[in-house]
Amino acid sequence: MSQSFTCLSCRVAFANADIQRQHYKTDWHRYNLKRKVIGLPPVTAEDFQQRVLQQRSKEENESRDTSTYCKACRKAFSCKKAFDNHLNSIKHKSAVSLLSFNGKENLTLDDISSPVENKKDQAHNASVEEGSYIEDIEEVDSDEWDEDDDAISEDNPILINNCLFCSHHSGSMTKNLKHMSVEHSFFIPDIEYVVDLRNLLLYLGEKVCKYNMCLWCNTSGRGFYSMEAAQAHMRDKGHCKVLHEGSTLAEFEAYYNYALSYPDYVEGMDVDEEINIPELDTDDYQLTLPSGGVVGHRALLTYYKQHYSSNQEVVKKRNKLQQVMSTYRALGWKETDREIVTRKAKDIRYMKAVQSKMMMKLGVKANKLQKHFHAKVTV
Repeated sequence: MSQSFTCLSCRVAFANADIQRQHYKTDWHRYNLKRKVIGLPPVTAEDFQQRVLQQRSKEENESRDTSTYCKACRKAFSCKKAFDNHLNSIKHKSAVSLLSFNGKENLTLDDISSPVENKKDQAHNASVEEGSYIEDIEEVDSDEWDEDDDAISEDNPILINNCLFCSHHSGSMTKNLKHMSVEHSFFIPDIEYVVDLRNLLLYLGEKVCKYNMCLWCNTSGRGFYSMEAAQAHMRDKGHCKVLHEGSTLAEFEAYYNYALSYPDYVEGMDVDEEINIPELDTDDYQLTLPSGGVVGHRALLTYYKQHYSSNQEVVKKRNKLQQVMSTYRALGWKETDREIVTRKAKDIRYMKAVQSKMMMKLGVKANKLQKHFHAKVTV
């Protein structure tokens, strides 16, 4: 009786031991072993090959559908839904109209989109098309480009609570700031004087995603081809911080209020606001007296008689800025020295004075553009 070599997992027999050992190294055998562990019967070699072909075709279709590149805007999208939303955006439609204005009258979806290539190919294509793209820019009205610069990019990571330095997603802006502080040692400079935290983060996100800039190198550093390259540079070089000194103070002026450091500052006071004498405030249903008392209309007597128990009082949510500051303090952060803050406030006032002086000189020069000046002759 001849000796037989079998595989119990695949339920097949072999002529010799060498073929059996080769079978144990195949994907078909591994697949049947996994099915045996979960209690499923084995599949034949023909069925296994058919399943492999189906899986490959499915992966090819998914990669073709989920990875799309817009040629008109020169942007890559990771999923089909994001690409469809981009096609309906005003920015994309203006780019397509610009292409049609330059000679491409009938544009189809295949003309403005293509499967995503690797990052090196995208960077190469962007550099090759740069010359023709500059010509397109010259033909667009300057007002349209100003409006486009002021708009928030769709790829801004802060809009979806993503990290500025990696692809981590958080449930809220506070959790996002906590992640950036713990993982990347990112702290907002002079956060106790910030008056517009969200717009400050959106502005930083625009610098990273739209202009591919390093927050620390700012304009003095080299440029990057993509947002991912800028993020990798900041992580590798330890540049996960904001340059907030010298001439860059004027860049963040709209998001800070250093008047909070003044000794006579009162919370809610506007430094440039004129003082108004309190007047009698009235509307159709109530009258507010100068003393602060409110006289209500008799039609609202039912509502004025309502009383709520103390345990039903509304508790105000903590300010997001206070939550972020408490997180910073837990990580060892300390408030900025008063002398440094005073010096920054003086620098900002000085830059404002220089700017207003330059604007005045420009206005004076604008009044001297006439070619001939005729002096008044009095008789």
